[in-house]
Amino acid sequence: MISRVIVPMAAMMPLLLVSCSPAPSTDIAEDNSVAETWPADIVSETGDIAFPKGFLKWQTLGAWSTADEEGKANGMHQVYVSPGAADTYLETGAFPDGTVLVKEVRGAATAQLSTGAASYATNKSVWFVMVKDTKQRFPDNALWGDGWGWALFDAKDPEKQVATDYQNDCLGCHVPAKNTDWVYVEAYPVLWKDGKPPIPKWLNEEKEAMSDE
Repeated sequence: MISRVIVPMAAMMPLLLVSCSPAPSTDIAEDNSVAETWPADIVSETGDIAFPKGFLKWQTLGAWSTADEEGKANGMHQVYVSPGAADTYLETGAFPDGTVLVKEVRGAATAQLSTGAASYATNKSVWFVMVKDTKQRFPDNALWGDGWGWALFDAKDPEKQVATDYQNDCLGCHVPAKNTDWVYVEAYPVLWKDGKPPIPKWLNEEKEAMSDE
């Protein structure tokens, strides 16, 4: 759910007309730090993941664009993170337990505007959802593993989660980002500690792999 054209489709990670229901709450500890929060409003007792309605009000991590083999834009991917998680990541270098990542995938179109050729998002396609799980809560659930819960929702029926096995349906697209907790953190300016864009480790690895072929 990696395209070499512009960006890895894991970018298809491992993102509706959304109602305005509350986002997962963020607890504040006595020292004013953000405490770990479990999103029980979208994760059932057995590990079923529901669509996180209201995510459009969350912080944006960044965006990806994809293209076909001819270089024409064919997708726009916007990534959102649950409240407080990015701040904790900057402080600790890790996503706190209960972090929710949502990637909203839309189609794309290109037009000649005053600034030149410009691509923009169009129709909704799918949403990829990841829930950070540091406690291995659901060892028998095929959608949980490698530190995350994984889910996929299609625009045709956004209320239905359609992934069945995270290793088959989700993980493959995240392999280049394995060393950064399966998330392409180098692509998200919000997570840059020094404010400068780091050289993506997964980009170097891809170039090295291509040179060895």
